[in-house]
Amino acid sequence: MIYFIIIAAYVFCHGLIALVVTPVQSIILPDITVFASLIYLPHGVRVLATWAIGWKAVPALVVGAILSVWIFSPSEDVNFLEPALLEGILVGSASAFVAFEIARLVGFNVYFGGARKLKWKGLIAVGALSSVVNSVGQTLVYSGIIDLDKVIGVWAVYAIGDLIGLIVCMVALMFIFRWSRVRSTLKAGSD
Repeated sequence: MIYFIIIAAYVFCHGLIALVVTPVQSIILPDITVFASLIYLPHGVRVLATWAIGWKAVPALVVGAILSVWIFSPSEDVNFLEPALLEGILVGSASAFVAFEIARLVGFNVYFGGARKLKWKGLIAVGALSSVVNSVGQTLVYSGIIDLDKVIGVWAVYAIGDLIGLIVCMVALMFIFRWSRVRSTLKAGSD
């Protein structure tokens, strides 16, 4: 069931980006929009899913990304990026896992249950590291497509978009948890 939740969350968040953020961003930053988003909600899904279930999130993230591309990407973009598309999906889907493992190897186990108490700052730090891993990986994957003089701008948009996406997803998740607790308390009180 958790896999379907991750896939659905990824597709939903990607849809919001494709239908709302990308059209606006393409007016402001047309040269970068095909590679990165200023608010990339699926990065939040990647980080939170990996935080919750570790490496087991990667296959669900791959499926979510493939479905998202199939549903929301214009065919001319898919055809333009096709040779590197699967590599980019794999890099993006594994980036959070790589970041969590790097953090764990240096003594910061921020996986769900790995620390006694959830530390949001640690989760944001791992999300930032994941963004760096993703940015470097995507730049390598699309190195023949991204102009070298635009690499720094693309990295900046990846970093900004990934972090904003993570923070928005974390805030949304906090509200969902809070609503769930209030609802269960009200339900228990009415019994």
